[in-house]
Amino acid sequence: MSGTALASIVLVHGGFVDGSGWDEVYKILRKDGYPVSIVQNPTTSLADDVAATRRVIAEQKAPVILVGHSYGGAVITEAGTDPAVASLVYIAAFAPDRGESVATLIKNPVPGAPVPPILPPQDGFLLLDKAKFAGAFAGDLPKERAEFMANSQVPWGVAALNGAITEPAWRAKPSWYLVATDDKMIPPAAQQSMSKRAGATVVEARGSHAVYVSQPEAVAHLIERAAQAVKTISG
Repeated sequence: MSGTALASIVLVHGGFVDGSGWDEVYKILRKDGYPVSIVQNPTTSLADDVAATRRVIAEQKAPVILVGHSYGGAVITEAGTDPAVASLVYIAAFAPDRGESVATLIKNPVPGAPVPPILPPQDGFLLLDKAKFAGAFAGDLPKERAEFMANSQVPWGVAALNGAITEPAWRAKPSWYLVATDDKMIPPAAQQSMSKRAGATVVEARGSHAVYVSQPEAVAHLIERAAQAVKTISG
């Protein structure tokens, strides 16, 4: 990449939601001139979601900044080994190591940490308790928005939680991490631990697990920092 060419941004959503939550982040990045694509993961299995992400990566014309929220962090950790990916950005996300899955990362929660209100699996899929969704996932969003998200949940495949990482991209590529300090789904301490292990550049934002919806400016700013770093290295 040379001159004033900008990196391509690929946004990857997590469990229980779809890509529409990236709307405001998308608008900011597009206004600033970045090409942006949003992956619509089926959230059926890690392999399916990685395949969906790699198809979008393959469409890009410039080095890719691969961004993942929540479970999307596991997806970008696996898909990010694609040679077109320049760096990774984790937004309140899981950053598993080799052989780890979301299931193993949440197996032993920090004592006293909030327990996500995940209902028992139905036909191999998980949902959050609608009545507890706002408090756990979207505590800083307007009531109507949180209710909509609760009532439009995408079933999250148990197979996706159990999908293990083969080769974590963050071991070979630069990474950035936004810690949501009011997160009730992934404890901030766990986010700090994973980001430190990955050697990520870390920032904090006061926000719920839905920080990508509630704090789009902070999220977009971090993504642009990562993109500018790639431009500096490659330009």
